[in-house]
Amino acid sequence: MKIAIVTGASSGLGREYAKLLDKEGMDEIWLIARREKLLLELAEEINTGTRIFPLDLLSESTAEQIAKILKQEQPDVRFLINAAGFGKIGSEEDIGEIDISRMIDLNCRAAVLMTHLAIPYMGERSHILQICSCSAFQPIPYLNVYAATKSFLLHYSRALAVELSPRGIVVSAVCPYWIKDTEFIPIAQDTKNSTYIKGFPFAGRQAAIAAKSFAAAKQGKTVITPDFMSTLHRFITSILPHQWLMAASKWFHGHGEKA
Repeated sequence: MKIAIVTGASSGLGREYAKLLDKEGMDEIWLIARREKLLLELAEEINTGTRIFPLDLLSESTAEQIAKILKQEQPDVRFLINAAGFGKIGSEEDIGEIDISRMIDLNCRAAVLMTHLAIPYMGERSHILQICSCSAFQPIPYLNVYAATKSFLLHYSRALAVELSPRGIVVSAVCPYWIKDTEFIPIAQDTKNSTYIKGFPFAGRQAAIAAKSFAAAKQGKTVITPDFMSTLHRFITSILPHQWLMAASKWFHGHGEKA
């Protein structure tokens, strides 16, 4: 049985990727996210058979459940898309320890664990997409924990791509710029003070980002910048000192002083 697994499938890029997978000839698409109602609505839009997993990836029992089902059914996992994640904007004192912990656990630990569980059921022509961010290319003040988690995921993905290449498994790190029509920005701004980053010029749209990155992943690309701003960011961060770029980010985003 050929399957695809999508985490964070209830909204944003995860939802868009699930729709794209509908055209890939899968026997089933496994949709994982906390909000069951949204998963059921998505399943109605997809012609491929779906399986709904209304689970919280931060719960230890989630990995156990997924591992058990994979072991029982021994599917052929053709796609794993780790799209679950979130960020928070603010200074160190503006973001509480619960959000800090959740960011690290969801953006890093959960993605790595889901990948580890899926790999034994993957083979030649299988694909792993880790949804990173162009923030992974440099340290970003007032988005520091989020950017650091995405840097971890980028480096993990690039190394894993080399390890799995002999098996014909393609690992892609997708590193987009801000996306205007997802829940990410409103959630990121929900802190004590998010005015440190108050401008999102040139933000992209989820459908276009998903389509372009998915096509690039199928072509075998390992680091994907699916829009002009992320491509520019990747280039600039490869040639300029990060200290300069961190200073420039205050100007670019319209740095606000704490009230």
